[in-house]
Amino acid sequence: MSFAAPGNRPDALPLLLASASPRRRELLTQIGVVHEVAAMDVDETAAPDEEPGALVERLAGVKAEAARDHARRGQWVLAADTVVTIDGEALGKPADEASAAAMLQRLSGREHRVITGMALLRDDGPVCTGRGETRVWMRPLDARDIAAYWASGEPRDKAGGYALQGRGAAFVERIDGSCSNVIGLPLFELEQWLNDLEGPPARA
Repeated sequence: MSFAAPGNRPDALPLLLASASPRRRELLTQIGVVHEVAAMDVDETAAPDEEPGALVERLAGVKAEAARDHARRGQWVLAADTVVTIDGEALGKPADEASAAAMLQRLSGREHRVITGMALLRDDGPVCTGRGETRVWMRPLDARDIAAYWASGEPRDKAGGYALQGRGAAFVERIDGSCSNVIGLPLFELEQWLNDLEGPPARA
């Protein structure tokens, strides 16, 4: 990947985000990155013995590659994948109330890690990948906390069964690292990437 001084040329294209996540869209808007969406449906099955950090970097790369054919000439493509991990195991999105409760009971009163893998590419160039990692401490939760949270509807499509940007913030005692990484994109790392790109995406 070639790098040069940043600049928002008049002909700068929007970033193509290979994700349907409204949270990632909100984060890009927060830092003024003009973007379009081309959500990619890929097989997210982990390979045997694949550790969570390697998994999310690989999946981000797969999503970026899948979106390559949807991009215009000269348009940057960004993809990401986020996982909650505890005891070395990745926790996905809960399938139902019972699985959400099991996840939250496991996270209750303990430290876990949230890892987001990112991938960036343009045209026929190589895929650049990286990851952000945040340590999160959750307060002890009781059955009433968990039942009320599930009833709110928030945990249903969230990795690990909670959302830091929503009601789930009340469960989080403290974090060490990037807050935006927990939500779905490590903005500090992403900004460094964008600032070094030749012909970066359009900024608002």
